[in-house]
Amino acid sequence: MRQITRDDLAALSAAATASPRRRANLNIHEHLDDPVQRLAIAMEPDTLVLPHRHPHTWELLFPLQGRFVVLSFDDAGQVTERRTLGEQTALIETPPGQWHAVLSLDAGGVIFEVKRGAYTPLTAADVRDWRQEDTPSQTRELLDWYARARAGDRFRD
Repeated sequence: MRQITRDDLAALSAAATASPRRRANLNIHEHLDDPVQRLAIAMEPDTLVLPHRHPHTWELLFPLQGRFVVLSFDDAGQVTERRTLGEQTALIETPPGQWHAVLSLDAGGVIFEVKRGAYTPLTAADVRDWRQEDTPSQTRELLDWYARARAGDRFRD
């Protein structure tokens, strides 16, 4: 039997806090080619998850600790949906090919992710970086926008 304990969550959150990317993961699946990817991801509020899509699979997300904004976008980059995991929403399944981004609202946040199929790295065509430059101020601007974005909004409109 596999499990994730509260001590595991605390250690994962500490690892995320110490990481330059401000995130850390704990895989439950044994191998990257397992038919179902299952992992806990600790992310701090300043963790940048760029808008991306998984063309080959759905993605299931639910919070283990904390709250997370999940934004969905159309192909033009307009927000189509905003949900906050850990409040009224307990689980989100994003369909294959749906653009989305995630923002941790709380320090020590840990989200659980499940995807079908072997691990497949994202290609450049499946990630959108709306920052003009990869700088701390541009990253902060995008994260602040995630925090307030609503359906119908576009970054820098």
